[in-house]
Amino acid sequence: QLMESGGGSVQTGGSLRLSCEASGTGGRTYCMSWFRQAPGKEREGVAAINNQGTITYADSVKGRFTISQDKAKDTLYLQMNTLEPEDTAIYYCAARYLIACASNWLSQAIYASWGQGTQVTVSS
Repeated sequence: QLMESGGGSVQTGGSLRLSCEASGTGGRTYCMSWFRQAPGKEREGVAAINNQGTITYADSVKGRFTISQDKAKDTLYLQMNTLEPEDTAIYYCAARYLIACASNWLSQAIYASWGQGTQVTVSS
């Protein structure tokens, strides 16, 4: 199970940190990612991290967002800085197990588990 938290409303240039509590990762190989879906748009990948700490970002967030994890707490994070109105979306965490992240990490179909989402709103 995955549960996101930390969403909210900020002004342009502000910061937020999202959290995703995951249960059952244990010592398994996994790939965990953040996706987002803006109104009227398709869901898109934001960042991914695997159990070995290998990280990948979408070009749109490079340099502004940081994905990290606390394995002891089974928690995934997304630190979002220099937020822009274009970052307004529902943010979801997703996980797949037994397989590490690969070049297809942007494909929603590879993920077995999804959180319920948390709203991020950035006003100008």
